[in-house]
Amino acid sequence: MVRRVFALTSGRVAVVILVLIALLALLGPWLAPHDPLATGDHTLGDASGANWLGTDHLGRDVFSRLLDGSRISVLGSLEVALTALAVGAVPGILSVHLGRGFEWLTLRLADTLVALPFLLFAVAVIALLGNGITQAMLVTGALVSPLFYRVSRAATLAVARSPYVEAALISGASIGWVVRRHVWVKVLPPLAVALAQTIGVGFVIVSSLTFLGIGVQPPAPTWGGLLASDLGYLSHQPWAPLAPALLIMVTVWACNLLADAIRDVSGEAGRALVNRRKVRAARRDHARSVSAGGAR
Repeated sequence: MVRRVFALTSGRVAVVILVLIALLALLGPWLAPHDPLATGDHTLGDASGANWLGTDHLGRDVFSRLLDGSRISVLGSLEVALTALAVGAVPGILSVHLGRGFEWLTLRLADTLVALPFLLFAVAVIALLGNGITQAMLVTGALVSPLFYRVSRAATLAVARSPYVEAALISGASIGWVVRRHVWVKVLPPLAVALAQTIGVGFVIVSSLTFLGIGVQPPAPTWGGLLASDLGYLSHQPWAPLAPALLIMVTVWACNLLADAIRDVSGEAGRALVNRRKVRAARRDHARSVSAGGAR
């Protein structure tokens, strides 16, 4: 499936953008030309050779704060997506095999989580456990997990009634073996699509919470926090919010583009794509052989 994703232009573009964002999160704090927390006398300064994106209202270098804040934004979105995957996918797969009691319980729990407003619930949990990005992201991931529960359950239901799965169960195979051998292969593509989409949703969630000052204690920089602080000084720097907003938009766009590419190459659509490429390659080879024969 990875090779098919790279065969699409949209897949290659999405992967390149996300790799650059990941490198920014890994190397950003070391690439920052200035201390992101150091204040100065030159406040609300324009872009210059010393400060590529200018300075904020406390004289801090905006470019350095963007680079340093990328780590929190990326790690927070990954926490949301991986927590949702772990909390939602496993019960979704097992709900088909562990009987009606477990199925009813997990369905009702998923319905309850869907009904909860994640932002208000995250604020309430942070008020109880303390203002930390990890607590906020774990709670938000649990609230997003019904997406993975429903995706994995639907894919498992499509496989569970297959003759080869029923034959394996009748022959004495354990549920764990059936899931690893038969179910997981069918569930993986839709889960990969949901994971890519949820990483994009995670960026929006992290940016929204940090925009409100939730999850990160100032003066620690985040993309959402930078966007919020810039909005207070639009009369002096109307262009200031563009950099953090553009980073958030491009990252979310790349995640959705990757999800579309994975959807296009998985299942029947993926096989049709491969067949079309084989037909085109055969036609090109035939045309080359005909032109070579004519040249002789």
